[in-house]
Amino acid sequence: MALTSSMEDYLEAVFMLQKQKGYVRCVDVAEHLSVTKPSVSRAVKELTKMKYLVKKADGTLSLTEQGQNIAEQVYEKHLFFTNRLIEMGVSPDIAAQDACKLEHVISEESFLKLKAMAEE
Repeated sequence: MALTSSMEDYLEAVFMLQKQKGYVRCVDVAEHLSVTKPSVSRAVKELTKMKYLVKKADGTLSLTEQGQNIAEQVYEKHLFFTNRLIEMGVSPDIAAQDACKLEHVISEESFLKLKAMAEE
């Protein structure tokens, strides 16, 4: 089963929260994404089945190596698009919202070309 943009958002949220807090609980993800706890529980169950996420005995969440790789890729795209849009004069809030959409629809090939072009 392919990852949906929503599933990618959950992985990215776990990644970001892990960096910020050092640990991640379902309630943290729900708060971060402004979704309900049952929505997080369903996503965690699915992502665990797909071997992208692990829910430990203490209730904290951690990414598997595969989940970490995907989360890092999504986060990198998010930062890239947010920063480019802000540089072009888009307000930070709108830039972050638009980046969240762009990060899911762009192919890896196109992203790498844009990134290389921006680094020139």
